[in-house]
Amino acid sequence: MTGTPERIGRYTVAKELGSGGMGEVYLAYTPGGDPVAMKLIRSDKLDELTRARFEKEALIARTVIGTNRVARFLDADPFADRPWLAMEYVAGRTLLAYVDEGGILPLPLVASLGALLAEGLSAVHAAELLHRDLKPQNIIMGKDGPMIIDFGLGAFMDAAKESLSHSGMIIGTVRCMPPEQASGHPKVTPAADVYALGTVLLYAAARHYPYDGAAWEAVAMQVANPAIGPDLSGVPEELRPLIASMLAYAPEDRPTLGAVARECTTLVKSAGMTPADARLALIARTTAGGTPDAAKDPLSPSFEKLLEDQVKISESAGPDSPLDGPREGAQADEPDTGDAKQAAQGEPDAASAAGQGAPAEMRRASRSAGGRPPASKRVADELREQYAVDAVL
Repeated sequence: MTGTPERIGRYTVAKELGSGGMGEVYLAYTPGGDPVAMKLIRSDKLDELTRARFEKEALIARTVIGTNRVARFLDADPFADRPWLAMEYVAGRTLLAYVDEGGILPLPLVASLGALLAEGLSAVHAAELLHRDLKPQNIIMGKDGPMIIDFGLGAFMDAAKESLSHSGMIIGTVRCMPPEQASGHPKVTPAADVYALGTVLLYAAARHYPYDGAAWEAVAMQVANPAIGPDLSGVPEELRPLIASMLAYAPEDRPTLGAVARECTTLVKSAGMTPADARLALIARTTAGGTPDAAKDPLSPSFEKLLEDQVKISESAGPDSPLDGPREGAQADEPDTGDAKQAAQGEPDAASAAGQGAPAEMRRASRSAGGRPPASKRVADELREQYAVDAVL
């Protein structure tokens, strides 16, 4: 495809999977041949604070554990000419595509979907991160059940109020955006993800959003107006109270994710199913006829050659991940002592923002001189120190 890069970081690009308001998504491969989903961020999303905040959130995103519902965050380079991130590649159709092609889901399967996704988002929130852009397009219905993708883009979602007006982002995002975000307050709380999950369940149950209109401005005005309630037509009566509470105008009036998961489980049991059986039924229904898998397409000889060349490049490229290089503005052997989680929730500190105008080549060179230990090792060391656990145990 014209314009498709051959390589992004240490990854070799095979094909474009799609594009949207945030940028383009590509199927790519590690030097060893594992498929990954690469997100290349739009150039108009960039500024110094956004890059620094993305670095903070990316480091935290690699530590998210405790869920099978979020595509793993693998790698990122916040300071590339166009920032990118690599995520676990998940084969399947989006929830949007499934509902549009296969129809709405029955009540117990919508409830199963809600319970599983609520558990996934809870793990994200436990790491003190938010998704901020949950929508039917960001849920992949695969062979293991629903999977949340595009996790790790929180810094960019918070960066610009004008993101509402980006073409290609409006139809899928403003319709799933909570009132506080649509009103121009991008600094949101976990309740924003609860609202977005409510729009996902509404679409799965009734194939429409809580608010609609011919233009994004009309949708945003409805979302931000407390006098206009959400459209819950077509939602099963048993599910209506839960979705209505999740779509409450005020963030403090929405249930917690734990409460959402419990109520969804109750609905599953009321339908005469166990949660495990409902999950299997959800998988069977949404993957009937096969699971689309771009990674199974045959690779051309020319692509295989690119992959071989990438192995040679990677052998002399320094740290495997740009995130494991030295922090911007720090000496190569200086330990990373910044409070990443605190900075991810607010503005980057002066040290992390310093030097961001330096050319990409200089930043790459400073990283290759000597990097931080991998994020996973740093987290393990911090836990050992906190709990005084002997490293040999």
